[in-house]
Amino acid sequence: MTKTSTDGAPPAVELRVPTEEDAWNWHHVFAHPDVMEFFGGEPYELSVYDELTARQRRHHAERGYCLYTLLDPDGTVLGFAGAQPWPQSWGPAGEIEIGWRLGREHWGKGYATAAARAALADVRAAGVPEVVAMINSRNARSIAVAERLGMRRAETYKKPGDEGVTAYCYRLTP
Repeated sequence: MTKTSTDGAPPAVELRVPTEEDAWNWHHVFAHPDVMEFFGGEPYELSVYDELTARQRRHHAERGYCLYTLLDPDGTVLGFAGAQPWPQSWGPAGEIEIGWRLGREHWGKGYATAAARAALADVRAAGVPEVVAMINSRNARSIAVAERLGMRRAETYKKPGDEGVTAYCYRLTP
């Protein structure tokens, strides 16, 4: 495991409500096959991120939390982390999902865990009593982040239309 400080402290991160420019930032940061392995394997079109960042601004205005743009102390966009209502009709419909996605070069440095912990503070402040994380059963890195957050595996789902894809639902209650 790569450490980002000699004192064992988590890395410093900043979360901001996504800007219109962050659609391009996310499109660029996530355009690596390793990043997209569990999200269809191919980079998304810029229009997907245009819609996603706009939706996150609405979530923040309405709920007080969203999928935030994740920045390092120098202002470099690393990815996103935060929470939103689970957007699918299958799985934990109606529940709040916490999630994270980082650019490949930022993996293994503690950013995902630090950012998810920061995002959880906003979710809790908004009065959300429980969050879930839906994770592809083969995504060991995200499973490790969920477990570091204190989440526990609760349910298993088969992804509709994707033969053989299994997702684990991790839960965190106060």
